[in-house]
Amino acid sequence: MTISVVVADDQPLVRAGIVMLLNAQADIKVLAEASDGYGAVEQARSRHPDVVLMDVRMPGMDGVTATRILTEDNPHPREDHLTKVLVLTTFNDDDAVYGALRAGASGFLLKHAAPQDLVAAVRRVAAGEAWIDPGIAGKVITALAELPHPSQGAPDRVGRLTPREREVLVLIAHGLSNHEIKDQLVLSEATVKTHVSRVVMKTGSRDRSQAVALAYQSGLVVARPTPPRDR
Repeated sequence: MTISVVVADDQPLVRAGIVMLLNAQADIKVLAEASDGYGAVEQARSRHPDVVLMDVRMPGMDGVTATRILTEDNPHPREDHLTKVLVLTTFNDDDAVYGALRAGASGFLLKHAAPQDLVAAVRRVAAGEAWIDPGIAGKVITALAELPHPSQGAPDRVGRLTPREREVLVLIAHGLSNHEIKDQLVLSEATVKTHVSRVVMKTGSRDRSQAVALAYQSGLVVARPTPPRDR
């Protein structure tokens, strides 16, 4: 299976190098290029790629805004084919990192990463998994560990999710595995993984378990009372 990609970067030389690297892979094909967020959204909506490789800082519409648009309005005509966003930047910038993840990006890669890491990140994100550049992974983990209790701001954090993401969160909270969610919603496992990843990232949860706690704290899921035991 070939992974289709749209590359969005405002620097022509950088963009050309990325396109050349990706097209050299037997299992990856670049469908289109864009020089700003508007172009990235337009190309994603018309070409329906598996992955959009998105620069954060571009003129006009930036990469974070474009990511939010694409993850809230799936550009692919089939719901079971989500376009994932892998954010790419030269900046080890906390605001850019957290903004991109809250917007629904599936991964974050620094531009000075090794070429093999870029290729690996594209493949991982296309498979529905997350990718955080090793250079910033520690900072992200530390920031998540310092988040307040899930009950604080819970409704607002759940409010960042799309209707489908909220539905997936409810099923997670009810104890369903990815495989069970796949069968219930008639989705591919990669699509379910992407939804789960976005739920965790967009709500600022440390992991799947904290996302479940958030679902209850926000009132999205209501715990059923335990029936009294027979005496």
